[in-house]
Amino acid sequence: MNNFRDEYRNRRYLANVSAFGTIQLHERNPLIVALWSVSFPGFGHFLLHKYIRGFALFTWELFINQLTMLNTAMMHSFQGNFALAKAALNEKYVYLYIPVYLFAIWDSYTSAVEENNLYLLAKREDAPYSSFVMNALGLNYLTKKKPWLAIAWSSSVPSLGQLYTNRIASSLFTLFFTIIIAIQSNMIEGLHHFLLGHWAKSREVMNPQWVLYFPSVYFFSMYDAYVNTVENNKLFDHELAGFLQSKHQPQAFILHKGEKVH
Repeated sequence: MNNFRDEYRNRRYLANVSAFGTIQLHERNPLIVALWSVSFPGFGHFLLHKYIRGFALFTWELFINQLTMLNTAMMHSFQGNFALAKAALNEKYVYLYIPVYLFAIWDSYTSAVEENNLYLLAKREDAPYSSFVMNALGLNYLTKKKPWLAIAWSSSVPSLGQLYTNRIASSLFTLFFTIIIAIQSNMIEGLHHFLLGHWAKSREVMNPQWVLYFPSVYFFSMYDAYVNTVENNKLFDHELAGFLQSKHQPQAFILHKGEKVH
């Protein structure tokens, strides 16, 4: 949405419905946002719908983690093999990793606080937003979705929960990196051997450096799909209540005793 396209140039918007998905302001817990950045830089910004910054931080995390072999070093540390962990870690790039990692946590926390303030101001101003869009790229509209279905689809394949709520860009991004991680880690082949009872073979074929990326992506996909479905439902209720109040509610409707809505 663009202020220069509006007759009165609104200062803020509560949401924007486009063919690629719905972006909205809503209250978030800054600590939870920061913790997702701890899990994987970029995730906190995805929750805030800051996709370009989130993509940059996510890509940097993959790049620098591969250079430092941090996941492999962590795996050896968890097993108590500290000598192997030290040997696997590429110390040359570690000091490039730390500042960006800390920045991702700090920036996602402060951005969440700022967006909460913007949400409160937009709500008080009764900021406008669209509820329906149709163009050559597709169709999107506010409607009720089931949060448990979003979790269920994301648990089957990360990205399907986002696709269920018509968040196309987020869905494609998640699916792309899920495929990359699955291929590079040999995770599907390892799972196949595990289900057949060939546990030693399963462990042998899997690449731990890439496997350790998957839990963060998997659980974030479920959390992100659930939260956005819940907030999408709240936005739908808000829009419908406003429409019914302005178009169908009688002017003499009594909201509270001794008070009339005009």
